[in-house]
Amino acid sequence: MDADVTESAGTPPDPDHSAADKDDDTSRGESQDGPDGKASRVRWRDEAVPARRRRHWVRWAALAASFLVLVAAGVGWRLYRKLDSNIRTDTSVSAELRAYEKERPPSVVHEAQNILLIGSDSRAGDNRKYGRSYGGSQRSDTTILLHLPADRKSVTAMSLPRDLMAEIPSCRASDGKRTNKQFAQFNWAFEFGGTACTIRTVERMTGIRIDHYMVVDFNGFKDMVDAVDGVEVCLKEPIDDPDAHLKLRAGRQKLDGEEALGYVRARKSLGNGSDTDRMDRQQRFLGALVNKVQSNGVLLNPTRLYPVLDAATKSLTTDPGLDSLKDLYALVRGVRDVPTDKVQFLTVPRQPYAADPNRDELVQPDAAKLFKQLRQDAPVTVVPADELARRKNGNGHASESTSPTPTPTYSGNNAAADLCKQ
Repeated sequence: MDADVTESAGTPPDPDHSAADKDDDTSRGESQDGPDGKASRVRWRDEAVPARRRRHWVRWAALAASFLVLVAAGVGWRLYRKLDSNIRTDTSVSAELRAYEKERPPSVVHEAQNILLIGSDSRAGDNRKYGRSYGGSQRSDTTILLHLPADRKSVTAMSLPRDLMAEIPSCRASDGKRTNKQFAQFNWAFEFGGTACTIRTVERMTGIRIDHYMVVDFNGFKDMVDAVDGVEVCLKEPIDDPDAHLKLRAGRQKLDGEEALGYVRARKSLGNGSDTDRMDRQQRFLGALVNKVQSNGVLLNPTRLYPVLDAATKSLTTDPGLDSLKDLYALVRGVRDVPTDKVQFLTVPRQPYAADPNRDELVQPDAAKLFKQLRQDAPVTVVPADELARRKNGNGHASESTSPTPTPTYSGNNAAADLCKQ
């Protein structure tokens, strides 16, 4: 009777199978009965072997992922170091300002920041093609006081005309000699004593403490425009300006970096040929550039942000407080959520200088009121010139409300404005 009992659980063995086959079947997971007729050990082929394989691939996947993380970290660190090394630091400016600390205005609202942006018109190196050199010197082609309020809910950029007549203090020149204190056009301060002299001139004029500065050259501006794939403008008339290296058709069009540089620098072929008209154009274009960066999601997209950062950092010379990518990121992070309609551009109230209509002078008390608002971190209201004209009352002052002390309003634009609708 026992001889008729099969080796498997109820299934006769294949008579053609050898003992070796049985051993192989056992190793592959065939069931083996105990004396009680129940399976005492089962190793299924479709569970045990794939489990070992899965563990094998999980280990390799973990190793591969770790390798990729290390590679990414290495690439990220290399790119970070590259961007960080792009930024140039001018420690001589800080040293010069420390020598005049007692005469500098104090910070009124410590959480707010005032940054002076200086566009250098140096003709050295790659900039030589944009015009003649001033005997080897340079002047500030564009100067903007950037005010970041303590709450970081807005940004105000105030342009200072290059031809504005100003009190320029005695400054240390590049050869170590000191210049005489004089009343001259504002951009001479940069020629006389560089950034430190410009900062001291602005602080004397406005009473606003400058916390940081950035000097930007021509090529950096071009590369930033190219990095965002151009900026769109609208022209009522075609432009042909050899001095600005600019030839454009009329109508809506997208400017690349080279064309954008010519557009913001042109004087003779656009508007009335004044520096005032050029500043308004620069402000509108900078607003459009800010809008392009935000609308395209550049700040939140590393692959698109890197070219912009590379172009920007290559063009910058800063103080030690902003000379690292970490410092610049902290600055950008604080304002990246500011709506474009709260990024405002205006020019200090000015009018033709009485002694020379080719120069400008401050309009008082309007300029003093604006400086006080920025100094005390008070809100600044900016509207387009045509709207401001409609608000003017009989006394020639903008009427914002019927309250006894209405908020002063200034002519300007914001980054949300469409260049093709102005």
